[in-house]
Amino acid sequence: MLHSFLRLGSVTLLLGLALAACQSSEKTATTTQDSTTASTMSASITKVAFGTLNNQPVDLYTLTNHQGMVVKITNYGGIITEIHVPDKEGKLGDIVLGFDSLAGYRQPNVPYFGALIGRYGNRIAKGQFNLEGKTYKLPVNNGPNSLHGGTEGFDKKVWTAEEVKTDSTVGLKLTLVSPDGDQGYPGTLNATVTYTLSDNNALRLDYQATTDKPTVVNLTNHTYFNLTGGTSDILGHEVQLKASRIVPVGADLIPTGKLQDVKGTPFDFTTATAVGQRINDTKDEQIKNGGGYDHCWVFDEAGTGLKSQGMVYEPTTGRTIELLTTEPAVQFYSGNFLDGKLTGKNNVNYKKRSGLCLETEHYPDSPNQATFPSTVLKPGQTYTSTTEYRFSVRK
Repeated sequence: MLHSFLRLGSVTLLLGLALAACQSSEKTATTTQDSTTASTMSASITKVAFGTLNNQPVDLYTLTNHQGMVVKITNYGGIITEIHVPDKEGKLGDIVLGFDSLAGYRQPNVPYFGALIGRYGNRIAKGQFNLEGKTYKLPVNNGPNSLHGGTEGFDKKVWTAEEVKTDSTVGLKLTLVSPDGDQGYPGTLNATVTYTLSDNNALRLDYQATTDKPTVVNLTNHTYFNLTGGTSDILGHEVQLKASRIVPVGADLIPTGKLQDVKGTPFDFTTATAVGQRINDTKDEQIKNGGGYDHCWVFDEAGTGLKSQGMVYEPTTGRTIELLTTEPAVQFYSGNFLDGKLTGKNNVNYKKRSGLCLETEHYPDSPNQATFPSTVLKPGQTYTSTTEYRFSVRK
């Protein structure tokens, strides 16, 4: 009897130990699961009203990936209003210039903060070009020249928006029909730009366009980046571009028609160099013409698909941007014309060199420059372009 009792007690003890172990395991599993949940977020896209324009609703879309990176985009001008990425301490910060309201973006002389640019990014000399024997005249809005598509370019249009989501990405597809003669450009242009935010903290822009008449197209995005989150200017940002030539310009910022080697000049960013290191070299004619950097860098290797072509690094925060594109060039602009008259998010005055732009593109004034890569689009052809900004940190 005693033997049986002891054997029963042993079984009871073993069952108790097993149950305790199971409960401990469940607690550990729960703790691990809670920790994992705390370190990631659910990818999502949400929409809120942002105002109206000409009786058209304007919305603001918030894209969030599993890492917690946030990108906000409005269908007015396809404007990127905010990008929140972590610094080397893991703290999220908004790294782009912009405004809190639609009214902010509708102010006079807003310098294209975050906007989609079309039909033609950059300048066209004297606001005109010849195509197949016909001269087309465009609005002149930058001295004697036409800039960024004219006075009512794609940056001032309300685009049709469609939310896009997959298992690993969230995105926003924007479409616009630009009628024949819009801002003087020939042909009805059907344009699509898709923003995609992936789980590896990359923001991809896919551009596409078709036309029913021969026309010229050069689409880009005009986001102003400041990787400090706006705590200082961009002069301490280090830039590297895989480009050994620039498109030199005259005093009117129109290309001379030639390419210039950057070696031995303030324009040599073939190795990482602080923006402020040589930006005030007023002995350099191109620095004087641009008031700093406002030039097109020509990539050494282009035209063979999406390639890594540059990098921006901000030492105090550790934030970096890797630039990938299918375009042959990039307009690197150092915010020379910002003058402190505009007050943006968090009541920050945007002073000279508060932000920098990396506008992937074909060359400026290509419709008037026979030796430059063509920007002509004909019926039956499809214009395509892709640019990707990959965000990370160095510790």
